[in-house]
Amino acid sequence: MRRVFLLFSHDLSPEQRQELEEKWQAEEIVFLPEDLQHRWSNIPPHLENIAPYLEPVFNWLAEEAKAQDLALIHGDFGAVYLAVERVFKLGLVPIYATTRRELHERRLPDGSIRQERIFKHVRFRIYGR
Repeated sequence: MRRVFLLFSHDLSPEQRQELEEKWQAEEIVFLPEDLQHRWSNIPPHLENIAPYLEPVFNWLAEEAKAQDLALIHGDFGAVYLAVERVFKLGLVPIYATTRRELHERRLPDGSIRQERIFKHVRFRIYGR
């Protein structure tokens, strides 16, 4: 049974869930425990070195995941770098989502412009490929 571990701060779209199940054969989606989710989503910006701060997340992942499980990683750039590096060492497959962005603009009666950005899931891709 292949599982996907989520290291990010938002929900999966129905299209993302479908791709994980059909293309990546993920049979279970595993969310971070609440305390670790808070840690991943709220990395203090004043820390010079975030590796020790994230160690509980990586320890949990090492205990829960097995080789060839997926890790969907998104967030703080430094945290993503550390997570991808750690996931490769654990024998997991680090992936990220790609999106198509659409911009819609509408001129308002007062002359200002309202912009709406729409992000649509396209596919998942393995980090480094």
